[in-house]
Amino acid sequence: MIPLTEQDRTLWDLEAIAAAMVHGPRAGLTLLEALDADERMAGHYRLDAVRAHLLEMAGDHQAVIAHYRAAAGRTTSIPERDYLTTQAARLASERK
Repeated sequence: MIPLTEQDRTLWDLEAIAAAMVHGPRAGLTLLEALDADERMAGHYRLDAVRAHLLEMAGDHQAVIAHYRAAAGRTTSIPERDYLTTQAARLASERK
């Protein structure tokens, strides 16, 4: 299997976001489902981060928090982890 580069992952993320902007968040989420089945992408933090963003657009705040937290736990980038953790905390505080 050909390994995906970081640029490939970013392009898949952008395609899902673009689909969501044109056709709604569920269209983007459908594209992400195909990536879940790809062992080269499975478990990558960006899938959870993009999924959280799209779920937030769809209004599913409970799932959003879980995916932001999962993405934060998987990334090795401190700034990304901080951003994702802050997003989850923001949504959790809005639910109170």
